[in-house]
Amino acid sequence: MREILLHDTRSGRSVPLRPRSGRRVGIYACGPTVYGPVHVGNARPFVVFSLLARFLRHEGLEPRLVINVTDVNDKIYDAAQAAGVASERLAREMTERYVAETDELGLGRPYAEPLASETIPAIVALVEELVARGHAYPAEGDVYFDVRSFPGYGSLSHRDVEAMDQGEGVEGAARKRDPLDFALWKATKPGEDTSWESRWGPGRPGWHIECSAMAEALLGVGFEVHGGGSDLVFPHHENEAAQTEAARGSPLAAIWMHNGMVRAEKKASESKEKMSKSLGNVFLLGEALAAWGRDPLIMYLCGAHYRKPIDYSERALREAGRRVDRVREVARRLAPGASPAALAPLRERFFAALANDFNTAEALNGAVFPWIREVNARLDAGEVVGSEDLETMLDVLGLVGIVRVKNGTESGAAQAADPGVRGLVARREQARAARDFALADHLRDELAARGWTVRDGPEGPSLVAR
Repeated sequence: MREILLHDTRSGRSVPLRPRSGRRVGIYACGPTVYGPVHVGNARPFVVFSLLARFLRHEGLEPRLVINVTDVNDKIYDAAQAAGVASERLAREMTERYVAETDELGLGRPYAEPLASETIPAIVALVEELVARGHAYPAEGDVYFDVRSFPGYGSLSHRDVEAMDQGEGVEGAARKRDPLDFALWKATKPGEDTSWESRWGPGRPGWHIECSAMAEALLGVGFEVHGGGSDLVFPHHENEAAQTEAARGSPLAAIWMHNGMVRAEKKASESKEKMSKSLGNVFLLGEALAAWGRDPLIMYLCGAHYRKPIDYSERALREAGRRVDRVREVARRLAPGASPAALAPLRERFFAALANDFNTAEALNGAVFPWIREVNARLDAGEVVGSEDLETMLDVLGLVGIVRVKNGTESGAAQAADPGVRGLVARREQARAARDFALADHLRDELAARGWTVRDGPEGPSLVAR
């Protein structure tokens, strides 16, 4: 088994991935706070860590990917009040939409997707342990973590403790012993329509403690990889790391792995910023899938190293679409079966790039597209080339459907099993039912670009390979 290196935010260097027990690898990635539809920025960690799990599985490991859903949060209460609906209803509807739209990415579901609202007993028990150990204190129904009681605070984000701001504003300021402290449990406030009982009175958890409890419940303490967006390093992950180690006496995770932000322009005249609902510069995942299709979107997300920020633009997505077309064009010329032995070094280069801090950009640019260039030359010379190497590489990146959906290689039923294709067909039927024929036509064109003709009949739509 090859050595796999991943960049660890705490140490600032790439370190070997070391499974604790046998071949099992625990991965916890922070998922969305469901107060609105998810955007492309939310999709990046879902894609990065889903593909990392695929790669580890290819390498003979047994990844257990956990991506949580934060369904109890201040932002949910605020959004629900603004919409005039119950917070539980809003969170449930947005969770269902998140699952449906990430299903369209065709990468499968994580091993577990815990909800904060279903983890309350474990959260309360963890807060109680922190109070018992002297790392937290109750104050008028709230409970706060005592930051100065934990000497290692700041080591993950490499920040000076004296210069930190928890981002909690004036909330709880009068009840905190120190402005650095952060909320573990919050007493119920007017306008909040959900609460749970605790020894401190009715209330609900703070954001950071939710992830510590969910991660421990499913993966234990000391699991292999904790992931999420780079915007979560402080305060969220710093606080997670501190409260778990303070309560359990050992680190929550061995490696802290962070993906860069998806950046978009708030206005045409302004510089690019992190894609964020609060900035008003979001591109919703469902809209992006409808506009570009899942293969170009995943190709776009794989086109940069996961730690680097990427810019979301029409130009970038069109270029990703052209790259998908290059793969599709060579795929139509390939035969089933083994690829030439002379091309094996490119396949090895692909997996070596992924083993070196999961560099999908290098895997594509240094292996997949050089493989395509070499194969096109061989095909032009009249050689018969098998598709096995290309399928093996693209399967890890969730793009193997580009190769397999082609003329004469599979039955229509087998091809239609591709989740991305099924999702487009379902969305087109929904658009037709809503009489949104412009969207239905757009989705038909996207299916055509993937190699499918849609035929509408009395029993519903059928797909025919082009």
